[in-house]
Amino acid sequence: MSNKRFNTGTGPSQRQLRVGELIRRTLSDVLNRAEIHDPDLNAMSITVGEVSCSPDLKVATVYVMPLMGSVPVEDAIAALARNKAELRHRVASGLTLKYAPDLRFRPDETFDRLDETRRLFSDPAVQRDLDAAEDE
Repeated sequence: MSNKRFNTGTGPSQRQLRVGELIRRTLSDVLNRAEIHDPDLNAMSITVGEVSCSPDLKVATVYVMPLMGSVPVEDAIAALARNKAELRHRVASGLTLKYAPDLRFRPDETFDRLDETRRLFSDPAVQRDLDAAEDE
């Protein structure tokens, strides 16, 4: 039996990934069905891109983005933060964990990074380097 309490690898453990995905699905369903008692939040279309959990599964960082830029991301995060207790309760009822994780909401910057990557690849100097690497 191992003495190590936490995974010392570079990435999250399988359990962290599995719990994060369950939280993501549960939050997506709750937001999609407009089950929260806040009309401002129910009027928003919010996408839950990813959920990352701490090693002890007590903190879950939720990366969200409003669909089609319907509202500013800061307003969506503020509305989610106002209703954090109710969202946490809904998540806890859908999971079988000892503790309900504390939810922290952050903007999902995946699309911004994707646009930056596309811009870099379209740069003529990068294209020249890629073409040279293919010729070798």
